[in-house]
Amino acid sequence: MSRKTGFNENDLRALAGPRSFERGQGYVDAVTAMEVGDGWITATVHGTDAYAVELSLGGPGRLGGECDCPYGMEGNFCKHLVALGLTALAEAAALPRQRSRARSRAQKLDVWLAGLSRDELLALVREQIAEDRQVRRRLELRAASARGDLAEVRTRIRELLDITPFARYGYVEYADARAYGEQAAQAVSAITALTSTGRAEDAIHLSREAMRQLSEVQDGIDDSDGQLSEVGAALAEAHLDACRTARPDPDETGRWLVRHVLSDLDDLTGIDPLDYADVLGEQGMVTVRQLAVEAWRGNRTGWAEKYLLERLAKAGNDVDTVVAVHAADLAHDGSTHLVVARELDTAGRPDESLRWAERGIEEASGPGTPDIALVDYLCDRYTRADRLSDAVAPRRDTLAARRSLATYQQLRTAAQAAGCWQAERERALALLRADAQQRQPSWYGGPALIDALLDDEDIAAAWQAAAETGAHDRQWLALADQARASRPSDALRVYLRLAEPLTKQTGNTVYEQLTSLLLNIRDCHRRLGTEDEFQSYVAALRATQRRKRNLMRLLDRHGM
Repeated sequence: MSRKTGFNENDLRALAGPRSFERGQGYVDAVTAMEVGDGWITATVHGTDAYAVELSLGGPGRLGGECDCPYGMEGNFCKHLVALGLTALAEAAALPRQRSRARSRAQKLDVWLAGLSRDELLALVREQIAEDRQVRRRLELRAASARGDLAEVRTRIRELLDITPFARYGYVEYADARAYGEQAAQAVSAITALTSTGRAEDAIHLSREAMRQLSEVQDGIDDSDGQLSEVGAALAEAHLDACRTARPDPDETGRWLVRHVLSDLDDLTGIDPLDYADVLGEQGMVTVRQLAVEAWRGNRTGWAEKYLLERLAKAGNDVDTVVAVHAADLAHDGSTHLVVARELDTAGRPDESLRWAERGIEEASGPGTPDIALVDYLCDRYTRADRLSDAVAPRRDTLAARRSLATYQQLRTAAQAAGCWQAERERALALLRADAQQRQPSWYGGPALIDALLDDEDIAAAWQAAAETGAHDRQWLALADQARASRPSDALRVYLRLAEPLTKQTGNTVYEQLTSLLLNIRDCHRRLGTEDEFQSYVAALRATQRRKRNLMRLLDRHGM
C-alpha cells in the first residue's frame, strides 16, 4: 500500500473486480481536472459522457468512491473510479503537498469567514441561496423551524416529498430518482432537526405524515437503487428518536404502530413495534399485543397480521400463540405443519413436534405432496427414536408421488436401515418400470428406472430396461461406462452412436467430448482385440475432420 495515497492497485482491483479494473486501465488518459482535498480526490472522467468522480480516502482499508455513471449510481466501484485511482497512484509523489494545500485553503477560508461582518455574511448567504436551490430549501426549513412555524415546516416537507417536479411523464424515471431521493432526504433532516431543537412532538406528527406521503408516491418512482427505501428507513428512525425524546402517550403510540405495520406504509419503513418497547412500557406493549391479536382474529390468513402476532409471540416466548397462528392457515403440502413442528422442537416439546409432523403427512393433499422437507424431518425423527421401520412408509409414499433417483435412494437408505430393502426394492422397481413404460423415449432426462438400476449397479437389468423402454443419451453413456469391462461390444456401439453427431459440430467443448468418447472407443477395441479397426476409424475421422485444428491437437496429445 502506498503511504502517500493510502491505497494501492490491489485495493482498487478488490473493490472493482477484475473486469472493471481491467477496463478502468483503459480510461486513465480520460481523467481530467483532478483535484485533491483533505480526504478526497475528485476528477472528471470522459467516457460515453463526462462523469463526475470522487474517491474518498478514509484511511487504510477504507477506500470508497462515487461516480455518476449509470453503473456507479447503482453503488458499484466502476471503471471510472479505477481510472481516477490509477491516476492518483501515478501522481502519488505530489499528493501530500496537494493535501497540505487543501487543508491550508480550508483554514484560510474559515479565518476569512470569521472576519466578515454580519452584513457581509448575509450578503454571501443570500448569494448562495440565489444560486443553489438545495441550500435555499435547507435554510428555509431551518428558518421555519426556528420561528416555530409548524405549518410552514409541514408545507416545505410536503414540497420536498412531491414527485411532480421530477415526473416528466407522470413517473420519476431512473435518471431522476437519485435527485428526488436526495431532495426527500432533506425532509428527514428537517424532521430530525425538530427533535434536536426541543420540538420532538412536532417531529412525531410530521414523520408520520411524511411516511404516508412517501408511501403514496412510491409506485410512481423507479427505485432500482433502493434510495427511496433508505429515505423510508431514515424516516422510521427519526420517528423512533422523536418518540424516545417526547415520550408520547403509550396507548396512542401502540395503536398507531399496529395500524402502521398492518398497512402498506410498512413496506418502505420496516418499523418494528418491539423497537419501541422502551417508549411504550408495559402498558403500551399490552395494547400492541391486544390489537395484534384482534387484527389476526379478524384476518387469520393475512400475511401482515400473522407476521406481527408471530413476532410478538416469539419475543414473549409464547410458543402456543405461534402454533395457533400457523395452525389457522395450514398449507396443503404440509409445509406449515413443518414450521409448527420445528417451533415445538426448539421449545423442547419433541412429542408434540412429532405429532405435528405426522399430522402434516396425513393431511397433505394434491400432486407431489407432501413437502419433501417435512418427509425428511419426520424420517429423521423416526431414525433418532430408533423407529427405523416407521421411516420406510413415508419414503415409499414419496417415491410414488415423485418418481426420481433421489426419492428411490432415500427409500433404499431407510429400507436398508430397517432390514426390508429386498421387498421394498421389488415394489419400487415395479413402480418405476410402469412409469417408464408410459413415457416416450424422448422424455427429458430419461426414465428414473434406468437411473435407479445404474445406482444399484445392476448393469444387466439396467441395460435390458434401456433396450425395452428407451433411455436418454446421458443414461446410455453411463451404461456404457459401467458395462465396458463386461460388455465391450455393446458399449462400443453406444460410444460410436454418441460420437457420430459430434463430428458434425464445432467448438472446444465438443472436441473434448468427442475425444473422451474416442478414448472409450479405443479401450473397447483393445478389450475386443480389434485395435486395427480403431486405427482405421481414427484415420478416416482425421481425414474428414482435418480442418478442426484444435481437435487434431487433442487427438495428437492422446496418441490417436
